Amino acid sequence: MILKLIAALTLGGSLAAEAQRMRAPVVHDPSTVVKERSDSWCFATGHGVSMLKQDGREWGFGGTVFPRGKWPAWHKEAVPENKGHLWAPDVIELGDRWCVYYSVSTFGKNTSAIGMASRKKLGPGTEKEPWEDHGMIISSKSGDRFNAIDPAVILDGRKLWMSFGSYWDGIMLIELDPKTGLRKDADEKPIRLADAQDIEAPFIHKEGSWYYLFVNWGKCCRGADSTYEIRVGRSRKITGPYEDREGNPMVSGGGTLVLGSEGRFIGPGHASILAKGSRQWLVHHYYDGEDRGLSKLRLVTLKWEDEWPVVED
Repeated sequence: MILKLIAALTLGGSLAAEAQRMRAPVVHDPSTVVKERSDSWCFATGHGVSMLKQDGREWGFGGTVFPRGKWPAWHKEAVPENKGHLWAPDVIELGDRWCVYYSVSTFGKNTSAIGMASRKKLGPGTEKEPWEDHGMIISSKSGDRFNAIDPAVILDGRKLWMSFGSYWDGIMLIELDPKTGLRKDADEKPIRLADAQDIEAPFIHKEGSWYYLFVNWGKCCRGADSTYEIRVGRSRKITGPYEDREGNPMVSGGGTLVLGSEGRFIGPGHASILAKGSRQWLVHHYYDGEDRGLSKLRLVTLKWEDEWPVVED
């Protein structure tokens, strides 16, 4: 079943804009959209990690990973200033369970950690089957040259990878164990993939023989004053090096613009790709310039021209 929101966004013209205004849920840092049976799910920043569910009609609140006040004890130990507001999750199905990766941090600091929790099903049943937390995947502290937030996971053949990062020395990559979902080698130094003045929110997608690294440039979380925009580079190897369309290395500030602010759709960010058959959509949030700068979910058609991603409204 094609998502009703997606259908609305492919109508074109003012009708699509009106459909977007009416149906777009308020959400920040949406995860990859996944399906379980006939339902679609998306995770997002919120207390205890927010869950959104779409049953073929409209998106609605689908619960939280951690009930309010019942966050794992290690959160407070690793990031004392965090109050249970967990950021920028991503989700992937590994074997017979769903694994959700999330950020524990505070704004403007790199005393941060990425954790992972799992459950066999996404649907109702939290009381019978609560999410099991598996602890930290990686952490950072003052003095480190990376920030352990904004995880994005990708299963590439038999290997599982997680990109992450925000500001400092930019976007990093580590390998995970596909059986456990945890870090494969804690002593292995993260691989640096990209850097720019204001960079975060990575997402890696494989299309054909290329790996595409989507990132955000600019500042988020300022409503209609946000300057977020989505940039991309590509590489023949998941570990890089990534270059933009002009051949500029992403580790040196390269990045081709994919989607910037336009009209009411301000500061698009935190990209992922939803595929259904031969069609693809770029999933992201934006700040609604006609609705108090609220952060909302949006999907736009994604196509490939000369082996580079291009969005269509």
